[in-house]
Amino acid sequence: MERFAKRGVALVAAGLAGSLVLAGCSGESLESGGKAAEGQTTLTVNFWGDMGLDALKAQYEKDHPNVKIVLNSGEYNAQHEDLQKKLVAGTGAPDISAVDEGFMVQFRGQADKFVNLLDKGAGTYESKYLPWKWQQSMSPDGKAQIGLGTDVGGLAMCYRSDLFKKAGLPTERDAVSALWKSWDEFIAVGQKYTKATGKKFVDSGTNLFNPVLAQQPQGFYDTSDQLQMEGGPKVAFDVSMKAIDAGISANLASFQPNWDQGFKKDQFAVLACPAWMLGHIQETAPDQKGKWDIAAIPGGGGNWGGSWWTLPKQGKNVDEAYKFVEWMIQPAQQIEIFKTVGNLPSQPELYKDPAVLDYKKEFMSNAPTGQIYAATAAALKPQYLGKKNGPTRVAVENVITRVQQGSLKSSAAWPEAVKAAEKAAAS
Repeated sequence: MERFAKRGVALVAAGLAGSLVLAGCSGESLESGGKAAEGQTTLTVNFWGDMGLDALKAQYEKDHPNVKIVLNSGEYNAQHEDLQKKLVAGTGAPDISAVDEGFMVQFRGQADKFVNLLDKGAGTYESKYLPWKWQQSMSPDGKAQIGLGTDVGGLAMCYRSDLFKKAGLPTERDAVSALWKSWDEFIAVGQKYTKATGKKFVDSGTNLFNPVLAQQPQGFYDTSDQLQMEGGPKVAFDVSMKAIDAGISANLASFQPNWDQGFKKDQFAVLACPAWMLGHIQETAPDQKGKWDIAAIPGGGGNWGGSWWTLPKQGKNVDEAYKFVEWMIQPAQQIEIFKTVGNLPSQPELYKDPAVLDYKKEFMSNAPTGQIYAATAAALKPQYLGKKNGPTRVAVENVITRVQQGSLKSSAAWPEAVKAAEKAAAS
């Protein structure tokens, strides 16, 4: 957004906002597509960040002159909140809406408000997806499929090799990976960097909280949708607080203008990197080509972000919308998106395709991104995220942001995080 909510990502909001984006999120809103000609069908597509749609839109419109596509990119949390409001109101939803993993349980519980893609023949794609990815967008009764998967996050760590060199740290990706088998080791490396350079090491506390949480056996909720803050959330929160207290965090609100400026001004040297984050880095700091590289993430593995295309029933052009979504999930388009913005397909057969497996991203020092992220995706054991996962994550991230801004002491933050999570869970 995280996903990073990038991812969106954004953290990743990630996503993911002082919050994460799960498939990267720019925080900006744009509307592209222009005015449809007479006789054309206009499709509106709502998403966040950069999902690699600009080139696909142009190609699809060229091949389908009767279709005009309007791309509406907005902030990660706002897009999901807006979709929920439109579903409740019964009007105003787009033809096609991206939904991130952090919100999918919430929306699949409202399957009656979405087109059942099984009625459109989507069942033929089930065998092509990672089994858990397919199941995550099924209705609770298993009778309706509300989404077709776009990507999965996977997790690695992106770092500035040039800044590492200035700090006297190793620069080769294998040597860097060896520096931090654990998050405590990561924080210790960050302190060495900060001491050597006088600069911060990592971008933000929230962008540590989210990947650490993603590595835990259980997230905010158990499968009964009961809030469980003392498990994975407490582990992740403690790591975030340790990093902030150690003075290694630039304390930048993720996916906000200051965060983007942080890339450009070398205000941090490393950040958690789900696959979708690569596109955000390249778009934000294009002049840093060859200065970034990719290492393993402390703690090993995890998933941050990953989305689906859904068709709200309110859409006026359901048949044409499904045709476009079906086209977007085909191998050629999925591979193009991976190469353009880094989003890793959620169809495992593509991990064996040389176009993915052998791909090296020039911008990231020719890192073998295909091998790195395909390996992380193959080993994923996704968490159950819960119906209120999205709002709960945002509430906890807001507490972390208060610590980063100096309005709340880290020693007093955990009770505040629990209180905020309980409020989100009860809303």
